[in-house]
Amino acid sequence: MNPVVETTRGRVRGRIEAGNAVFKGIPYAAAPFDDRRFAAPEPAPAWNDVREAAEFGPTAPKAPYRPPISELLEDVAIPGENPLNLNVWTPDLEASLPVLVWIHGGAFVQGSSAVPLYDGANFARDGIVFVSINYRLGAEGFALLADAPANRGLLDQVAALEWVRDNIAAFGGNPDSVTIVGESAGGMSVGALLAMPAAHGLFRRAIAQSGAGHAAMSAATARKVSQALAEALDVEPTRAGFSTIDPERLVAVQEDLVVRIRSEPDPQAWGEIPTHAMAFEPCIDGTVLPELPIDRIAAGVSSEVDVLIGHNDDEMTLFLVPSGVAESVDDNMLPAIVAPYGLTDPAALDAYRAARPDTTPGQVLMHVLRDWMYRIPALRVAEARAACDAATYVYRFDWKSAAFGGRLGATHALDIGFVFDNLDVPGNRALTGPNPPRDLAQRMHQAWVTFVTTGVPGWAPYGSTRTEMVFGDTCGTADDVEAELRVLWDGIR
Repeated sequence: MNPVVETTRGRVRGRIEAGNAVFKGIPYAAAPFDDRRFAAPEPAPAWNDVREAAEFGPTAPKAPYRPPISELLEDVAIPGENPLNLNVWTPDLEASLPVLVWIHGGAFVQGSSAVPLYDGANFARDGIVFVSINYRLGAEGFALLADAPANRGLLDQVAALEWVRDNIAAFGGNPDSVTIVGESAGGMSVGALLAMPAAHGLFRRAIAQSGAGHAAMSAATARKVSQALAEALDVEPTRAGFSTIDPERLVAVQEDLVVRIRSEPDPQAWGEIPTHAMAFEPCIDGTVLPELPIDRIAAGVSSEVDVLIGHNDDEMTLFLVPSGVAESVDDNMLPAIVAPYGLTDPAALDAYRAARPDTTPGQVLMHVLRDWMYRIPALRVAEARAACDAATYVYRFDWKSAAFGGRLGATHALDIGFVFDNLDVPGNRALTGPNPPRDLAQRMHQAWVTFVTTGVPGWAPYGSTRTEMVFGDTCGTADDVEAELRVLWDGIR
């Protein structure tokens, strides 16, 4: 018999799949359209009959990935009126198990919880109640408007966590043992949630994969984006103005603006966006997000939360290898390209060349950008928390994909299939290439399960020895990896 669970808004009927009870498309907030468009999330309306929860719910308005990324990363778009929904996999409705809440990536403009790679069955198999959520993206979620709450996409995530707090016990989960986990924009969301007053107390542990505490723009930059978007739409940069625009048209004009900003990467015009590479991301509004997350973390906020954080060794290849950009870079171009990131001393580039001899200029560039975007922000979180005596565990994913003749290496998003132990999911092989190692997936997945369950993944916390776990062809801990490159960013990032 299909399981029925009572939530605070009404009953939902799921399905039994592979021994787990699975519930999909449960609304955790009201539809954010019509009079609720560009507003903070509000409770979902209650219902009287049993609500069917057998299919994924609608996804947020968004554009598809552009080629060649679309050939490597899968996304799912589902039409419908309410994208503020979530999914639950549970092995035992009568238990009180640890809970994992998955926050998808996609640069805050793409992605959804319905991506097949995010199937939570293997976490449920291993005694975890798994929850995945959708949230508002792009301008709907992150455009800064004078008459609307800021960071609505983050407020959606908080609303989902409040739903978990109030309802997860009915699904066999322990609301006092919740771990938030995200990758890329999801990992950056984890960093923001660690710093947000509204999220305090809603989770016990946090895992940030390829995202940390530096991904937030100033309010001034966010206003520039909203103003430019409003001019392109011929409306005022207000909630009232934007609400007159059909969501699909808003997404299309939003995408045109992103292309425009990339074609004219002038910091005078666009602030942090040319280096952040995202026109829509959380902003420091002073209320929802009071400060840059890393600064709040350094001040001791969320020190009671257990944290696991890390990056992939070759993050930037996903963005620069398939597009051919990496091959177009030469040594004469490098200094000008990396200067906006703060590495203006020629000796810094020499250090990067020496760290990996025989690399091309494009590979040097990708190494620099990996550190600026992913590695150094992760280490700054670990350093800041170590100074507050808060245990933080650091990892590096180092298994090299065979895709693109091996040129992708340990690229961005490659770790997800390993963390989920979902290497056989259709579409994943475009990123991994043939025969990805199952034993590595089992080991990495188990480390996440152990951390979600106990708060300790199985290696020493980051401290004076700067210990991190390396997941690759061989797995083991290493101390102060690439220290000569790490110190180059002191005072810069």
